[in-house]
Amino acid sequence: MLRTYGLLILLILSFRLHGQEDSLVVTDTAKMHSPKKAVIFSAVLPGAGQVYNHLAMPKGKKKAFWKVPLIYGGLAATGYFLVQNQSIQKELKQEYTNRMNGGVPDVRWEQFDDDGILTLFRQYQTQRDLSILGVGLVYVLQVVDAGVEAHFVDFDISEDLSIQLRPTILSTRTVGLSLKLDI
Repeated sequence: MLRTYGLLILLILSFRLHGQEDSLVVTDTAKMHSPKKAVIFSAVLPGAGQVYNHLAMPKGKKKAFWKVPLIYGGLAATGYFLVQNQSIQKELKQEYTNRMNGGVPDVRWEQFDDDGILTLFRQYQTQRDLSILGVGLVYVLQVVDAGVEAHFVDFDISEDLSIQLRPTILSTRTVGLSLKLDI
């Protein structure tokens, strides 16, 4: 059994992968779409990479622009929660400091004792930190999306594509695989 597996591994390692030449020739006048530009545009101005990808797509495939409102909606929502949680956290810190200095409790927070104020402060501090992560996550995801989508701008999705993998003999003592891609 071990001998059979060893022979199989040796046979696989002795194959040479033989493929056909790339038939895609790009002339000097034709420019390839740059994923690097899409990522830079999206990093500088959120959504700009998606618009750049949309403008480079052929007529029938243009579907990248609809993500821009989602990006700004996500950034606005997470930014709103960030500002809201930060402001309430500051108010709670001020309330606790005021109580420790012997001041009168604020009407908004008078129903809570000192430990309750500290608990609320920690809760809003955690929510603020999660909101910061949310803003960062939405930002990074839109940059990654622009880069991934830029790679698919020139992707051929025609029905004429086919791939064939066949065994072949490369020389008198060498066996290999032939990979044929029809475009």
